[in-house]
Amino acid sequence: MPDVSVVIATRNRCARLERTLRALHREADPPPVIVADNGSSDGTAGMLATAYPHVRHLPLGRNLGAVARNHGAEAAGTAYVAFADDDSWWAPGALARATRHLDAAPRLALVAARTLVGPRERLDPMSASMARDPLGTAPDLPGPSVLGFLACAAVVRRDAFLACGGFDPVVFFMGEEARVALDLRTAGHGLAYCDDVVAHHHPQPDPAAESAKRLLALRNRALTAWMRRPVRVAVEATRDVLATARPAAWPLLARLPRALARRRRVPAEVEFELALLAAAERGGQALSERPARGG
Repeated sequence: MPDVSVVIATRNRCARLERTLRALHREADPPPVIVADNGSSDGTAGMLATAYPHVRHLPLGRNLGAVARNHGAEAAGTAYVAFADDDSWWAPGALARATRHLDAAPRLALVAARTLVGPRERLDPMSASMARDPLGTAPDLPGPSVLGFLACAAVVRRDAFLACGGFDPVVFFMGEEARVALDLRTAGHGLAYCDDVVAHHHPQPDPAAESAKRLLALRNRALTAWMRRPVRVAVEATRDVLATARPAAWPLLARLPRALARRRRVPAEVEFELALLAAAERGGQALSERPARGG
């Protein structure tokens, strides 16, 4: 296996984690795996010690949300890190292809995989959106440029990921990818969707949790906007929370001081790319002129 480790974030989902580990070990030469454990109390540690003693268990003692992946990346001894959740895994050969892309493209810091959902292997809507290529394909990248990704289906250049701060404790979970993508792009790195790199995601249906996830997504979109976007964009995202998701308003306000302390606007070029993506999402006309970098 090339120079890549798999980092899995988990919390109290022992059975699903075991299924993911079985799938990862279908490789003839499986990669090293690090389980970043957000304070599980359901026998996860015992299962790993008994069934997968070669898997590195990183007990974090409490629930750190997406930040658990940062600890896994720091512990990895490889140039590249492939993230997975306890309900996702990489198809055989996918990580070898991802590392070849990263080896061949020095500017490339993140490979966003084609993600197939559930037993029917439905293409994830975000993969479909990235494949439409609204930002074009740079000549030095292996696929369409992107400004987003699914954390459970991404391979990163470890040093670049850690240098941008990794996942954010302010956002915590749900939509945690957005700020990472913006910071990687601001640092001059490339992010590309690679159709030949395949991940599988088998989330367990949980209708009761969907409302909570929607609130988290709206809250975190606003927090990310306050950290990186123009004030008008952040205000609009905050209004969306107040208008459509009042239960998320207080958690948003409680985290807002920490978001503002981390505020650092993205450059004009990145903001323009975000506008292109928004126009593509609306089905509107593409913008015709790019501003000068730094304008």
